[in-house]
Parts: sequence; structure tokens; C-alpha cells
Amino acid sequence: MTSEERILAAVRLEQPDRVPVDALLTIEPLAHLIGTLPGPLYRDFNLLLEALLRVYDDCPFDIFEAPIPASYECYLLGGGLEFKSPGREFPDNQVIQVVEREVLKREDYAKIAEMGWSRFFFEDYRYRVSPPIKQEDVPRIQNAIDQYASKCVREWEKRGVRVLVGQAPICHHPFFKLSLSRSLVKFTEDLYYEPTSVEEALRRMTSDMIVDLINGCRVSKTQIARIEEERASGYYYPPKIFERFWWPYTEQIVRELWSRGIVTLFHLDTPWDRNINYFRRLPKGSAIIRLDGTTDILAAKQTLGGHLCLMGDVHPAMLSLSNKAEVEAYCRKLISQVGRDGGFILSTGCCVPPNVKPENFRAMIQTAKNYLPSGV
Repeated sequence: MTSEERILAAVRLEQPDRVPVDALLTIEPLAHLIGTLPGPLYRDFNLLLEALLRVYDDCPFDIFEAPIPASYECYLLGGGLEFKSPGREFPDNQVIQVVEREVLKREDYAKIAEMGWSRFFFEDYRYRVSPPIKQEDVPRIQNAIDQYASKCVREWEKRGVRVLVGQAPICHHPFFKLSLSRSLVKFTEDLYYEPTSVEEALRRMTSDMIVDLINGCRVSKTQIARIEEERASGYYYPPKIFERFWWPYTEQIVRELWSRGIVTLFHLDTPWDRNINYFRRLPKGSAIIRLDGTTDILAAKQTLGGHLCLMGDVHPAMLSLSNKAEVEAYCRKLISQVGRDGGFILSTGCCVPPNVKPENFRAMIQTAKNYLPSGV
């Protein structure tokens, strides 16, 4: 099978020729794997792409999820979080650090419900984050992003790689976006003391997000849209909060995308053991559940096996602290037990860590390629 055939077979809950493998790479592990510092990769899109291609050519994997161009301005255009990055506030050898503070105010929920997140962001929110983007700089920044994306596609085409998870259809879940911009504590207070205001904002953001994801998949000619969520699980909130403020909007998104042939890839960080059964309510084959190593993936297999594709979950700590033999053994366990009857993609738990051991990274990729359990 080709990588594309292998991935789509897994998403369709079929048994491919072998388990497909993915490695979610951010800038810091890319720099580490090629022996350079992350700072220059944050400043130069061409260097970023060169690093990604070097890592891929050394050890090819099946799914391409490119790091976004990571200048400060690009992050602001994408979501509005403040952060401190290598080569700007930090030395070139440091890792990026998000600065979470109460940027969004309680009265902004009504503005978002009326304006939608995009208009609110570009007309108001981005000027609250320091330093703000100047309007005259937006075309330059957007052009740089577009050029980077085009170069990515061309380079992968040379290698016969189909981009299934594109850059355009990657979004924070509306719940997660509000939590990040409002701050975790203040947002949690609002869920209890201003629930109607939060719901009005979530409804508008969900409707807009569906349109954005559909258009993004159409433009990038992809079949999978990624949604990131790190703060809705039972690790943070009781079921009554999850059922009121997260699940209805999530189900709406998945069903709307699925009606257009788009599969939703959930990037779920933190423990989701208390919530995993909810995903049985989604249409069969409509989503991929990517777990980060803190959720019991074997239990998730018992709940979702034969219904939704699972993805994960080689933990960052294992990739950075364990040895090659331990990584290989864990990958074989995942392939045998989670991937035994299809519907599984071997991947990192969340991202490849900044201090990944190169031999452990290769071990994960190579085990997927070479290990075929008996009876398969």
C-alpha cells in the first residue's frame, strides 16, 4: 500500500498492510534531530522546511503534519496567544513558552456571539496582545505563510507523499480557544457564573468553525480536519460541564463535516478516560481519536474498537528518557493490541519531545514498518 492507502484504510477501520505511523513534529524536536538550534527555525521559514525534509528523508513516516511557520506574527494571526520564543525573548537554544493571561474579558462573550471570533479577533482582540500586529504588515505575513505552504506541498509531491492533514483545517476547539484567551481559572468561573454568555459565544464560534474547516479542507484538498482540545476532559471538569459546554458543539462539528466526507482528527491531550465513551455516539468512521499517553489507550480500544480509529500514544517521556529496546517493545504492544484488527495509527503521544533521542525516534518509525504480529 501507499502511505495514503494505508492511512485511509486505518481511518475506515480496515486492516492495512501494516500499521501506518505518524510523528507530530514541532520546531524544537526538528532542530534537535538535525543538530541545530530552534531559534533560527522560528525566524526563517526556509530553514524550517529544510529541517523537516532532512528528518523525513532520514526516516520517512506515513502522515505529513507540517509545523506551521512559527514567527511571532504568525502565531498572532492564528490564535492570539502571547508567547516567548527562541531568538526573541529567549536564547536560540530555548523552547517556546506560552504566556497565559486574562486577555479576553467577560463582556467579550457578547461581542463574539454577535461578530464571530474572526471578526472580533482582527478588529479587537489582537490589539490587546503585546506587541500587536500592524494592519499594514498582515499581507506580508500572510504571503510568507502561503509561500511556505506551497513549498511544503511541492516538496511532498516530489516524494510521492499526499498531504492528508493540511495546515488550513487545524483549529482549537471553541471551548479550548475561550479557555486559552480568557485563562483557565477565569473561564472556569464563567462556566458556573455566566453560563448563558459562554453558550452564546460557543454557538457562534462553532457555526463559524464548521464553515472554516470545510473551506480549509476544500482549498488544501484534504480529507481530514484536525481539532485540538486540552481542557475539556474529566481531568478538569465534571460530566455536567462536559455535557453542556463541550459535547453538543463537538457532535455538531463532526456530523456536519462527516456529511461532506471529512473526517475529524481529535488531538486530545490530558486524561480522557472518563469521557471516551461519549465518542461512541459519533457516526462510525467519522473521527480519529489521538491520545497523548495519559489516557488508557487499551481501555479506549475496548470502547471504540471497530467504531472509530485510534491514534497514539508513544509518550514523550519514553522517547526522551527510555532506550531503543523499550520503545520498540511498547510499539509492538500497541500494534498487537490496539492495531490487531485495524483502525489504528501508531503515533507520538502529543508531539515529539524537544529532547527526543534520535535512536528512539527511528525505533518508533521502523517498528511500525517492520513489525507484523503473527496472525495478521
